[in-house]
Amino acid sequence: MTSVVRVARRRPVWHPLPVDRVERLTAEAVTITFAVPPELRAEFAFRPGQHLTVRYAPAVRRSYSICSTPRELDRTGLIRIGVKEVPGGAFSSQGVRGLRAGTTLEVLPPLGTFTTDLDPLRTRRYGAIVAGSGITPVLSLVATALATEPHSTFTLLYGNRAAASVMFADELGALKDRYPSRLQILHVLSREPGLSPALSGRLDRDRLALLLDTAVPAGVDEWFLCGPAALVETAEELLRSRGAPAVHTELFYAGPVPVPTPPVGNADDVALTVRLDGRESRTTMPRDGRVLDAALAVRAELPYACKGGVCATCRARVVTGEVAMARNYALEPDDVAAGYVLTCQSVPLTPDVTVDYDA
Repeated sequence: MTSVVRVARRRPVWHPLPVDRVERLTAEAVTITFAVPPELRAEFAFRPGQHLTVRYAPAVRRSYSICSTPRELDRTGLIRIGVKEVPGGAFSSQGVRGLRAGTTLEVLPPLGTFTTDLDPLRTRRYGAIVAGSGITPVLSLVATALATEPHSTFTLLYGNRAAASVMFADELGALKDRYPSRLQILHVLSREPGLSPALSGRLDRDRLALLLDTAVPAGVDEWFLCGPAALVETAEELLRSRGAPAVHTELFYAGPVPVPTPPVGNADDVALTVRLDGRESRTTMPRDGRVLDAALAVRAELPYACKGGVCATCRARVVTGEVAMARNYALEPDDVAAGYVLTCQSVPLTPDVTVDYDA
């Protein structure tokens, strides 16, 4: 049985945005630019490193990082995402091969914690280790950080198979020309010779260690890691072992979702309360189920995208009870400490659980 109690809050909602243009980056990737009408500019204001969630059909939702800058949105009303085709992808194939200007797509306002607080008065050394389409959010971070903080620097280690597969090559070159002494870009190619032996091959642990020892300035204050899970996890472990003070991570795909292990003990169903859009909905769920799946059965309008613990679109705050996450590649430690969870990954640990999507 499900009941509804009215309270007063408002959740992020889908907005139809027209596609202004689709531009080719590589044989496998494009940028999609949306035109944001004036009345939605404030709602779509974003921080560099965040992403948009696009709904192509009721069951097809995907998150793509924003590659443009907040200043571009302010000045032109345009916001861009980078999309790389995944074989058999439900949206990426359509976006890369068939999407045209004038098409309208439903889009959620920006989300994500893969970012930092920029301040014109501070001076920092930033570093990024990315591969493939992992450059997409970092491009926005690089451009915004160097424009906002006139004395900060940025070092980018960017891995690809070959020069022809480098996304945003022209934009990165233009940024290097604009900030020649403040931006360092090291392209590492795995399937063709790079500029030196150190830049030829996969970005594995040994090569990362070599580049950190020989090519990257010491004292980087903040690192941003984005790409395949193996690279991000390897780079994070290496940087933390060297005492890196701040490491931010983001994944686009993390592999198959682990099967949850049912909690030991009482096998009775769990009482679940969902706060969304100013209302509370109550239902029950099995102890070995996921909170998001149970919540969707009573609130189909819930925000979600990847269901893989990567995008944070389904983030909510646990108000009562406890849950355990099977994986978390999207929330920062401060978010988790404040009670936020990825509901797509959350299994209940207590007989009663309340999650607040409006928090």
